[in-house]
Amino acid sequence: MATKYSPLSFPVFSSLLLILLATISSRAEAIKVHGFSSIKEATVHDIQLAFKQNQLTSRKLVELYLKQISILNPVLKGVLEVNPDALYQADKADHERKFKAPGSLSALHGIPILLKDNIATKDKLNTTAGSYALLSSVVPRDAGVNPYTLGDPCGSSSGSAISVAANMATVSIGTETDASILCPSSNNLVVGIKPTVGLTSRAGVIPISERQDSVGPICRTVADAVYVLDAIAGIDHNDNATIQTSQYIPKGGYAQFLNSDGLRGKRLGIVRAFYNFGNDTIISRTVEQHLKTLRQRGAILVDNLENANILRDDISSSSEGTALNAEFKKYINAYLKELVSSPVRSLTDLIAFNKKNSKLERLDIYDQELFITAEATNGFGNAEKAALKNLAKLTREGFVTLMTKNKLDALVTPRYSVSRILAIGGFPGVIVPAGFDSDKVPFGLCFGGLKGSEPKLIEIAYGFEQATKIRKPPTFKT
Repeated sequence: MATKYSPLSFPVFSSLLLILLATISSRAEAIKVHGFSSIKEATVHDIQLAFKQNQLTSRKLVELYLKQISILNPVLKGVLEVNPDALYQADKADHERKFKAPGSLSALHGIPILLKDNIATKDKLNTTAGSYALLSSVVPRDAGVNPYTLGDPCGSSSGSAISVAANMATVSIGTETDASILCPSSNNLVVGIKPTVGLTSRAGVIPISERQDSVGPICRTVADAVYVLDAIAGIDHNDNATIQTSQYIPKGGYAQFLNSDGLRGKRLGIVRAFYNFGNDTIISRTVEQHLKTLRQRGAILVDNLENANILRDDISSSSEGTALNAEFKKYINAYLKELVSSPVRSLTDLIAFNKKNSKLERLDIYDQELFITAEATNGFGNAEKAALKNLAKLTREGFVTLMTKNKLDALVTPRYSVSRILAIGGFPGVIVPAGFDSDKVPFGLCFGGLKGSEPKLIEIAYGFEQATKIRKPPTFKT
């Protein structure tokens, strides 16, 4: 799904964020601005330092990213929309910084951010999840193409991943129900954090499942992703799950866990069933070298673990699908009814719109069988209750047992193979660039943990990133 671009202040974050709302794509040029050398691979720290030293303004930064979007988006098709108030909001951020307004010293102040297009913004931008059916809908409030191969970028948050991979924005935000942060992050050689469900608010996000939906950062570095997580984690009374989950947020935030020696003493589990690479010896050798690096940096690898329940993909897939169908109908209907104005008010309306506008919505490529299946559900009957019971049992006797029995800090898996396990249990995961396979497709190494384990996962992910530094920008002709 594409992202949307618009520098504006999130009211809920008291002007902490300058949002580039758009769906995005591609590669960035090295552009010099006074003493600031380049936006290419520029980090939050680089940009804030340039602000502080008067080498860069938010207006100039936005102008540079807008230029990159205009050059690259025709190829990568990542940006759906640009906020017409982008430069005004940038000027406002510059003014706030000049007079040291409250919030102007925060890590993300004045920095453009890309949002996935299912995250509501009460401004001049649309919130459509890529659907023409929701064009011109008005939300009640703000929401708390692979550039390396030009192939499948993977997952509905692919626009968010493409954008930062190709240096179209500094940082971005995506959402995940199952793999939609972890998969595109893996395929686009960027960092993705899929938080514990409820750690970040889902209010105002076009929903699938309150049980599995999560909002998280997709960035080029672990540090930048953590700065975004610090900004978006917290209580939102429009999402009750955040109230209980806020107990996991550490005093002082998450940035304190950016420890380059964070691997030392961590117990990392390895289930070899996730390490089947077929005939791809390149990725196999690369992953084994990474495991060696983890050991050298002080991690304790608990290898060759087995748990039958963690591998029951047939049951988990079927049960997850059954539950999600009923949940999607319930939550999408509630979302549509809450809109201030909208051409559609229910899943039934969406299906009818798609049938009437089949060419516009490309039903020949993107059918709506999932919509039709969800519409056919009638609340939570015996089948849905059995599915939820199966998922709870698989989680309890699978991942939770594996982690607690072996006293693990994280489970280490290549690519996004662990996504369903983390999804059905509401568990967090952090994925970090790890290299390329034999087809030159990027892949990441994922560290998954129990609910609220973000501090440990950040230490592990940052330690691995600093030890390997695999990340590099894509290169291709526009």
